[in-house]
Amino acid sequence: MGRILSIDYGKKRTGLAVTDPLQIIANGLATVGTSTLFDYLKDYVSKENVERIVIGRPTQPNGAPSENLERVVQFVNRWRKAMPAIPIDFYDERFTSVIAHQTMIAGGVKKKRRREDKGLVDEISATIILQDYMKSIGR
Repeated sequence: MGRILSIDYGKKRTGLAVTDPLQIIANGLATVGTSTLFDYLKDYVSKENVERIVIGRPTQPNGAPSENLERVVQFVNRWRKAMPAIPIDFYDERFTSVIAHQTMIAGGVKKKRRREDKGLVDEISATIILQDYMKSIGR
């Protein structure tokens, strides 16, 4: 059994989360510059057994596509072409950023850190996407 990796794809930064090898626990992995994401993931999957990637499908609250969807689709198509052995699936990411902010507040993250460390929100959002995905498949 391999890990499941999730992506909260952003225009500038991208949050990543990953399961343990038994796919029981989801943990934040990193926040990387989106321009380096593809190379980061290629390097990561060369070192770790990743069985699947889940990427947040950016949609508006009413279900309409967000402006970021086109960039996400381009990334997914590039991944599928270059790395067909590791499937990549979309998963609804609505409200994950809001939930991530609430989680940071509930967890006692100081206001200054929440304001300055925008990458933390991305990583937490990727973790929420992964947790929701795991729940949806019965893990």
